[in-house]
Amino acid sequence: MAAVLSSVSDTDCKKLCHRVVDSLCGQTPIHKQILSCSNQEWLDLLNFLTSLFHKTVAENHSEDKVLAELSEAGVSQSGIVLDVLRSRKEEIRQSLLDRTLSISSTTLQDFDWQLKLALSSDKIASLNTALLTLSLDVRENGVLKPFSIELNRKELAMLITSLENANKVLLQLKG
Repeated sequence: MAAVLSSVSDTDCKKLCHRVVDSLCGQTPIHKQILSCSNQEWLDLLNFLTSLFHKTVAENHSEDKVLAELSEAGVSQSGIVLDVLRSRKEEIRQSLLDRTLSISSTTLQDFDWQLKLALSSDKIASLNTALLTLSLDVRENGVLKPFSIELNRKELAMLITSLENANKVLLQLKG
């Protein structure tokens, strides 16, 4: 699709790139009035630019990688795309973060923990088991809700593993 971009004038290319970013950031949608091309070429070009801006920011691609994807476009059009990307990168990043955060309205506000040693129970005279009580304050749709969880050593290890995996994913998204 970069080849279609090479046939666009510099002025129209700049307008188009800014409108694609506006659309990506949830502002005004794009209308075909900018270019004179077939409907399919128009849709393919929009999808190409949207995907390019999205992937470049989300995966923190270098300018060389962006230029490689724009190799079929003209030199001036590639430069314009890079200029728009540089100038609006933070805007795109913030839009992607907002979109990710809007997936869930629940956030962790605070937590507390206590370690207890259960010496016995009503069924076993000598238990000697360590138990962790985890208290979570979760804000859901503006309302603060307390949760309390009691975990044994194995359950705690599973929780820590899943939190470490979630942290790895988060670090990958941050780039």
